[in-house]
This record gives sequence, structure tokens and C-alpha cells, in this order.
Amino acid sequence: MKDIVLVTGATGTQGGAAARELLAAGWRVRALVRDPRTASGRVLADVGAEVVRGDMDDRASLDAALRGVHGVFSVQPTMGYPGTPPSFTVEDELRLGRNVADAAADAGVGHFVYASVGAADAGHGIRRWESKAELEAYARRLGLPITVLRPVRFMENQIDPRFGTRDGVMADVVFPDVPVQLIAGADIGAFAALAFTHPAQYLGQTLELAGDELAMTEIARIMGEAVGRTITYRAVPRETLLDMGHDALAGYEFANHAGGWHADIPALRARHPGLMDFRTWLEREGAAKYAARQPA
Repeated sequence: MKDIVLVTGATGTQGGAAARELLAAGWRVRALVRDPRTASGRVLADVGAEVVRGDMDDRASLDAALRGVHGVFSVQPTMGYPGTPPSFTVEDELRLGRNVADAAADAGVGHFVYASVGAADAGHGIRRWESKAELEAYARRLGLPITVLRPVRFMENQIDPRFGTRDGVMADVVFPDVPVQLIAGADIGAFAALAFTHPAQYLGQTLELAGDELAMTEIARIMGEAVGRTITYRAVPRETLLDMGHDALAGYEFANHAGGWHADIPALRARHPGLMDFRTWLEREGAAKYAARQPA
């Protein structure tokens, strides 16, 4: 049995995947959750994680959770995303991320894996992504032994009605024929486990993570084939974003006019041969998750 890795955000897409993949790789996982009694907390315990009560806004709970820990997988909520409180701001994210980094540095952890976002520092002006570049830099200034994972759009988002796929229509700001890179949550977890297991290959590295690159019309078609219904794609006009804030408009420009993400998928697959494309992810888990979300 390997050493302990503390996983923050352990009930979310990235933290949950990191916890599962680390356990599968033989690591001991300490999962930081606000309430261990929740269903998601119990699921983590059932698969072998040590589930501890804590809050990234509570330094004392972080210090307690870090006792005896070798590494940290750090991920924070993102402003404006489903599941994040409406009042949550970029400043809140920065505070939580710095708290985790400070506590990890003071604890002298051997490896700090930070979940950022693809193209975090590309000058796109998307504030809720640039905040992650700030946290990358902050952790480095502390001298933490760091690996940065920069995932692109989650495949999970494509089946989530909160992100615009409902009633057979997939709506998004991206032009229909513009390629978009995607990554499965499980593969983010797999790269986290690889980083901790092979530190000589990953310490000091920043990896942009993607498993597929498809036009939005292709995403809709492949998803429809997998779930057994026609799904059409509808591009959201720019003018509908005018009341949605700066990040919505900056995201539109990034996707449609600035080239989007550019992760090196063949190189990533060489590191992780099991890296899933969108069709494979749908076959393995996505189609079933989509079906479970549909009304009876």
C-alpha cells in the first residue's frame, strides 16, 4: 500500500475520479468532504477512501486532514458552473485554492497536483479560467513540488441538461463546425494517479488534457447514436450572451475566433493508452448516465 494522498473536491467530477483512480493504483486516499454522511461521501468510503470532514475555507480542518499525507490533489469550485452556489466568486475560488496550497506547503507535502483548466494562461480574458493560472503561479511561488493538470471541456458536460443538452437539442456558443476538445473525468483522475505514481516524469510538468477533438455537430451526432435518439445542434447567437457577463462573451471569442484548446492528444494517449474518445466514453458510462437523467 502506497502513501496517503489528500483529495479535495472529492465528491465532484475531478476529485471523485482522482480518488477512484488513486485507490485503483494502490494509494491510500483521504477524501476531504464537508459532510461524510452524504450519499457521495458514503460512496467514497465504500470504495476504500478515508472520508474526513473538512472545508477548504477552514484552515484548521485542512491542517488536520494533511497530517501524515504524502501528496495533495487540489481542485476548487468554479464560479458560474452548475452545482456551485450562485454567490460563489472568483475571489472565493482564489481564497480556497490559496488556503489549500498554504496548508500543503506548511505540511511539507511531497507532491501537489493541481487541477487547473486548459489554456488557463492564454490571454483570453475568461476570469474564471485566469484565476486558475493565478493559483498555479501561487503554488509555484510557495515552492510546492507541483504537477498541473489542465483539462479541457468535460465529456460529462455534454449529457448534462444544465449545460444546454435537453429535449433532443444540444445548445452551445460554439459554431457548428468548430472543433472542440473533450476529456472524460475518469481520465483526469487517471493522469492524477500517473503523476503521483511516476513523479520523476510529472513533477514540474503542466499537461493540457484532452481525449478527443470533434465539431459540435459531430458531438451531437455521436451522442445521438449512443443514446438512441436524434440530437440536433443549435449554436447560440452572440447577442443572447450580452446579459450573461464578461466570461460568457470571452468564452464565445475563445472558442470561435481564438482557436480554442490545443492539447496534444496523441502524446497524451502514449502516456495513458486507455485515454477515452467521446464515443468510447459514451459506451462505457456516458449513455447510461444520460438515460438516468431522463424523465420517467
